[in-house]
Amino acid sequence: MSQSTWSAVDNYISSLYVPADSALDAALAASDAANLPAINVAPNQGKLLMLLAQMQGARTILEFGTLGGYSTIWLARALPPDGRIVTLEYDAKHAAVARENIARAGFAEQVDVRVGKALDLLPGIESEHLHPFDLFFLDADKPNNPAYLEWSLRLSRPGSVIIADNVVRDGAVLDAGSSDASVQGIRRFNEMFAAHPRIRATAVQTVGSKGYDGFAIGIVS
Repeated sequence: MSQSTWSAVDNYISSLYVPADSALDAALAASDAANLPAINVAPNQGKLLMLLAQMQGARTILEFGTLGGYSTIWLARALPPDGRIVTLEYDAKHAAVARENIARAGFAEQVDVRVGKALDLLPGIESEHLHPFDLFFLDADKPNNPAYLEWSLRLSRPGSVIIADNVVRDGAVLDAGSSDASVQGIRRFNEMFAAHPRIRATAVQTVGSKGYDGFAIGIVS
């Protein structure tokens, strides 16, 4: 099987399960026009995030890595009217594009985009008593994933769901001696996620328009 086949199957799936959507299409177009990296989740993956949040009954979500707000919009669609997302983005340019995309999609009042290093922003979130969060989506810089996991547990409750993207990295996660900080961050995250006494978790490999990767999902006890 090849990348072209994976992409074709993703397109087939999206044409059936994720029909054209003006707000999401506009978010992708605006992100592209602003030269943001095309590392957002695929449409079918975005809808999966929405469905997982709905199944969990999430009312509060903490997202690590906003980019152009594409995944944020999908997650916001799972919320009840009084639900809330706090999403953390390091790059001010990305955050500005995301705010416009999120407002265009109708979620400006429900989504709080915060700019800066996540590890600098998280103590403020804790001090504001915005937690516990019902769902966490980790999709930011991978070297810090272990720290993001620890913070997610700190801001969680029993039953909170934690989802982490890009945990396979085209198979590079197998290389224990990798010099890539992202690979080492994901390896440490996977080890922590699998063994933590407060988490029941698994990871799944994926192929598609974004290549060969995977995601991990766990429930806090």
